[in-house]
Amino acid sequence: MKLTDFFLEQLKTEAALSRKAVERVPDERADWKSWKPHPKSMEMGYLAMLAASMPAWIEMIIRKDELDVAPKGPGAFKPPEFKTGQDLARACDDAAGKARAALEGTDDQFLMTKWKLLAGGRVVDEPVRYRAVRDVFTHMAHHRGQLTVYLRLNDSAVPAIYGPSADEKTFG
Repeated sequence: MKLTDFFLEQLKTEAALSRKAVERVPDERADWKSWKPHPKSMEMGYLAMLAASMPAWIEMIIRKDELDVAPKGPGAFKPPEFKTGQDLARACDDAAGKARAALEGTDDQFLMTKWKLLAGGRVVDEPVRYRAVRDVFTHMAHHRGQLTVYLRLNDSAVPAIYGPSADEKTFG
C-alpha cells in the first residue's frame, strides 16, 4: 500500500471523528477566547479551533518546506475565530479537504523528502515529510481527547470516538 493511500484513509477516519467533537462545542464556548477549565489549560474555543483546523497542517507539510511556530517580526500566525460549533465543523471539513487535495497531489517519493520545523528561526526538528504527516494524526487525537474532556465539563454530549462514550453507546 502506498503511503498516500494509507494517509488518505486515515484522514477520512480521523477528520470525521474530529468533526463529531468540534460540532458539539457549545456556541457560547466556540469563541476562541472563551472558558478554560484551569489557569494552565487552553481556552475551549482555541482548543476546538486547533482540533478543527489541524488536518490542514498536512497540506502545509506537503506544500511548504518549513514552518516556523515562533516567527520573529510581523506576519505571525493568528488563529481564526469562530462563533458556533457549526462554524468549527465547517472549518474541519475545509481543513480535511485541503489535506485530501494535497495528499492526492503528491506521491510517496516526495513524502520521503525532508521538512523543517522551526521555532524563532532555529531548527527544532527535520523529519521526512511522511513522519511529519503521521505526527499530525497523533497530535489530532491528543487535542481531540482534550476537547472531549472539556465537552464533558460543559455538560455537552461526548461523541463515541474509538469506542462507546457515556453519551453514545455505539463505536465511533
